[in-house]
Amino acid sequence: MDLSLTDEQEFLREAARGTLSRFKVIEAAHEALDGGLEKLPDLWPAAREAGWAGLLISEEHGGAGLGVFDAMLVAEETGRVLAPVPFLGLLPATAILDAAGDARCAAVAAGELRPVWIPTRPPGDLEPNWTVDGPGVARPAAPTIEGDGDAVRVTGHAAYVPDAPGADLLVVVGVDGTVAAVDAGADGVTIEQVVRYDVTRAVAHVTLDGAQGVRLAVDDGVVADAATSTSGAARSTEAVAADAATSTSGAARSTEAVAADAWYVAQALVAAETVGTVQTTLEMSVQYAKERFTFGRAIGSYQAIKHELTEVLRRLENSRSLLFYAGWARDSAPEEFALAASAARSAAGAALDFAARSNINVHGGIGATWEHDAPLYFRRAQLTRRLIGGHGDATDRVAERLLAA
Repeated sequence: MDLSLTDEQEFLREAARGTLSRFKVIEAAHEALDGGLEKLPDLWPAAREAGWAGLLISEEHGGAGLGVFDAMLVAEETGRVLAPVPFLGLLPATAILDAAGDARCAAVAAGELRPVWIPTRPPGDLEPNWTVDGPGVARPAAPTIEGDGDAVRVTGHAAYVPDAPGADLLVVVGVDGTVAAVDAGADGVTIEQVVRYDVTRAVAHVTLDGAQGVRLAVDDGVVADAATSTSGAARSTEAVAADAATSTSGAARSTEAVAADAWYVAQALVAAETVGTVQTTLEMSVQYAKERFTFGRAIGSYQAIKHELTEVLRRLENSRSLLFYAGWARDSAPEEFALAASAARSAAGAALDFAARSNINVHGGIGATWEHDAPLYFRRAQLTRRLIGGHGDATDRVAERLLAA
């Protein structure tokens, strides 16, 4: 197994870093906290120019035809600077549209149309149904998609959907694993942007009240039959997700498999973004520990600081290793992708929670002030832990898989 980056991947990562360096997101985030959300830069034009919308769309459908590993490299860079790029909502949607061979793929890849994926949790041992995030503790059932043929009506509610504000097209997974595309401006669609704890991330509650849409489907072939022949819900979903990742032709995939795969792609992207944020918090802490002196000594020379930062580094490297393995598994060992993506999400979320708190601790009193950058990373950590099923759900899935082994 060779996890070293190719020259093309190095170029992609450097290009993403260069693109994002043109924007002063952190400064804008401080202003946004004071009620100036309009100060946040609109990074969609930059993302469109960089071609990020077409990363996971195949070349035959007008995209770049790259893999999840490549997309994770970009996600890590967005996480490093808390860039409000509509990435988490975009890429799983494009993966589904591409698998379905939707005619809008070329427009999406060109950035002329921005879809958003409604995060729908595939079944597992703890929750044997397709569900979405709700405003409360319990997750409601996924939306219903009704109708024969291509024309369908979609009804349901999903809360805290990343990147929903400003989207043109909703990619919705139904309660039975079917998928539909709904115009964001259609009758019966309500997108309510909500004030978020992390101002650098746009989220919204989405309500669908009999909204008209178009069914998205891939060939219900070999994988669909395999999924219905197994008895364990979690194993079945992971198996079909793995098969969805395996096939590049679409001939051996099912719609349910593609929908489940999108969930784990999102988990991997969250993990990548989170690893980037941990990297920045560690750099901030180390830099300050070298510059800040007390009693004639740099605070970094004290064991309490050194050991804490060493723990951040350990968690960061552990998370990055799991992340790279998830990226490798998507293409080379797809039967392991669901577990690998969940493990990466779990480890990275725990690492960022620890790193963000340590960053404030190392900076002392100034790190807890409204004006300092450290609280922005703490806010990112806390909101990210709860989005797209949450850090706890990813951890539970790892536990389910390991305990069942």
